[in-house]
Amino acid sequence: MDSLQTKYNLKSPGVKRLMREAMELAEATEEYHACPLEDNLFEWHFTVRGPPSTEFDGGLYHGRILLPTQYPMQPPNIILLTPNGRFETNKKICLSISGYHPESWQPSWSIRTALLALIAFMPTPAAGTVGSLDYTAEERKVLAKKSQNWECHICGRIQDKLVTGKSVGRTLLSTEESTLLKQIALKGEEESNRPVKTEKDNNDLELQNGVDGLRQRGSGTLNQPGSLEVVQESLPDVLLQASIQRSNRDRMWSAVVWAIISTITLLIIRRFFFL
Repeated sequence: MDSLQTKYNLKSPGVKRLMREAMELAEATEEYHACPLEDNLFEWHFTVRGPPSTEFDGGLYHGRILLPTQYPMQPPNIILLTPNGRFETNKKICLSISGYHPESWQPSWSIRTALLALIAFMPTPAAGTVGSLDYTAEERKVLAKKSQNWECHICGRIQDKLVTGKSVGRTLLSTEESTLLKQIALKGEEESNRPVKTEKDNNDLELQNGVDGLRQRGSGTLNQPGSLEVVQESLPDVLLQASIQRSNRDRMWSAVVWAIISTITLLIIRRFFFL
């Protein structure tokens, strides 16, 4: 930590944030441990324990977190190194808390939140997301057992990274973290499976937008339950009134035209017969 303090500008918001998180995560728990590399504050290695009562129970999973220089304004990238059957190894995984979806990232999220989210989503369906795998439960149990002897070429034996048998080290979620975890969701792979809109869909959308605009522009009665039905029922009356008004205007202009024609005709007759 001392070498990092001399290497980076401590006045930088991103550096200050990471230094604070490094101090907060310095003590390992039973569920996770994470720390920056000795020579790079923007790359962290972590170890998480598989969620209990799942096919990952008993597994220990190691990975990397790559943080942008704009952190915490931009999200990190998360990479699993230990074979696990849920996420591909050595590949950035797709979470709404990761670099795949910067639009959903919130600066209030942290490395600790990302680790808790990773643990929570391990037993969830892969759903074709980037970096996901659909191994069977039996295959994942085998990998979970093997993971206990896995070693990182930088960190060493990952089994030594987590606290065991000490309830004091168990993770306690704050209300804020619980709320944040509920907001985190796996994102689809490039949304490639989204159906293509047809012209009919566009027309339907324009119609719906028109109805929504009518609701917004209408009086207070329009915003009450059943108000849309009232508007729809009144449309024939409105059209009838418009038709009557248009018919009256047509009659008026016809009368004016006939009056002008009659006047011109009388003037012509008078000119020829009363010379």
